[in-house]
Amino acid sequence: MKSLKAMLRHSLFWPVITLVLLILLDLAHRSNFLAISILEGHLFGAPIDILNRGAPLVIVSLGMTLVIATKGIDISVGAIVAIAGAAAATVLAADPSQVGTAVLAALGVGVLAGIWNGLLVAFVGMQPIIATLILMVAGRGVAQLLTGGQIIPIDAHGYLVLGDGYLAGVPCSVWIAIGATAVTALLMSRTALGLFIRSIGINPVATRLVGLRSNAIVFSVYVFSGLTAAIAGVIASSNVRSADGNNAGLLLELDAILAVTLGGTSLLGGRFSLAGTVVGALIIQTLTYTTYSIGVPPEATLVVKAVVVLLVSVIQSASARALFTRYLLRVIGFGATRPLTGSAK
Repeated sequence: MKSLKAMLRHSLFWPVITLVLLILLDLAHRSNFLAISILEGHLFGAPIDILNRGAPLVIVSLGMTLVIATKGIDISVGAIVAIAGAAAATVLAADPSQVGTAVLAALGVGVLAGIWNGLLVAFVGMQPIIATLILMVAGRGVAQLLTGGQIIPIDAHGYLVLGDGYLAGVPCSVWIAIGATAVTALLMSRTALGLFIRSIGINPVATRLVGLRSNAIVFSVYVFSGLTAAIAGVIASSNVRSADGNNAGLLLELDAILAVTLGGTSLLGGRFSLAGTVVGALIIQTLTYTTYSIGVPPEATLVVKAVVVLLVSVIQSASARALFTRYLLRVIGFGATRPLTGSAK
C-alpha cells in the first residue's frame, strides 16, 4: 500500500498517465499509430514525427523550467525564436555558405535577449512578466525589421540539416533536444546550480542573507532561457526552410509554460522537474497531433487543448490527488473503513 501511495504521489505519475492515455486514444483511432518504418535509412512514423515536431518545444521548456523555478516567467521566448530565425536567415541570404556564422548569429541574439531580460529582472528589479512582456512585444518588431516584413527563404543545405536532416536514422532535431536535455540535467544534478535555483525559488531573501549571489543566478537563468529559445529558433527555421518574423514561435511561450506546469514544476518556485518538463512537452505535442488525427476542426483545436490541460492541472492539485488516492485505495480494498474526509496521510 505504501508503494502504491508513493507512486500516486510521484510528480511524474500523472504526466506519464496523461501521455499514455493520449497514445491509447490514438491507437484506438489508428491501430498502427506506434508503427515505425525505415525508408532510405530514415525512421518514419507518428512517434518520430511527434518527437521531431516537439523538439523545439522541449528545448524552450528546459529554459522556461529554470526561470519558473526561481519564481520568474519568460513570455518572450516565442519572440526570441522569431528573432533567432530571422538573424540566421539574414546571414544566409547574404552568403548561403556561412552556416556557422548564421548559427552563431542566431545564438548570439538569443543570449543578448536573455541578457536584456536578466538585467531588467535581476538588477533593475522589474517584475518578470512585465520585463519579458517588453521583449515579447518589441521582439516581433525586431524580427520584422530583420526580415523586412517578408518571409525569407533558406536554401543552405548545412543549415537545413539541423531541423530537417537525419543522423543514424533519427531526426537531427531530436538529437539536439536530447543533447540539450542531457547538458541541462548534468548542470542541475552535478553542480550546485540546481540547489541554488531551488533555494532562490523557495526563499530568495534567506538565500541572499547566507551570501549567495541570487541576482547573478537569476540573471543566468534568463540568459539560459534566451539561449534555449534561440536553439529552438534555429531548428524551427531550418525545419520550415524559412524565417517568418511574424508567425515563427507564435504562442510557443504558452505551450512552454503549460509543458513545465504539466510536468510538475511549481509556479511558486523552488521545485522543478526536467524529466517532467520533457514529458509535459511531449503531452502538448501528442495532444496537437491527436486533435488533428481524429478530425477535430482546426478552429476547435485550442479549445480541446485547453480542456485537456485544465483536467490534467486539476488532477495534479494536491487536494484532488489526495481525494483520488483515497478513493482508489478504497476501491481496491485498502482502508475500506477509513472515511473519505480528512487530510491525506
